[in-house]
Amino acid sequence: MLIYKIFRADEWATLQADGETVGAPIDVADGYIHFSTAATVAETAAKYFAGVEGLVLLAVEADTLDPLKWEPARENVLFPHLYRTLRMDDVVWSKPLPVVDGVHQFPEL
Repeated sequence: MLIYKIFRADEWATLQADGETVGAPIDVADGYIHFSTAATVAETAAKYFAGVEGLVLLAVEADTLDPLKWEPARENVLFPHLYRTLRMDDVVWSKPLPVVDGVHQFPEL
């Protein structure tokens, strides 16, 4: 199952340059890397990244991540949380998230 991480351009550039990352500032503060599912990622973008240009959507295979925990978050929905660095070799694909009329345009997930 693919899960998704939204990164700002500088966060994505850091992962590419360093080969791994502890995530965005919210990930560092919470002690794990936040991911979304196909069903929740658009809401995540709208809630936390409204109007932000230059975002990149990363797809990661959940079955290859350890330790990955599914924990309740928004409205008690289970979200995947990664308790280690995210490595470049974890990334299945990356795609830009352009903004059109104030809404991020997602690829088919």
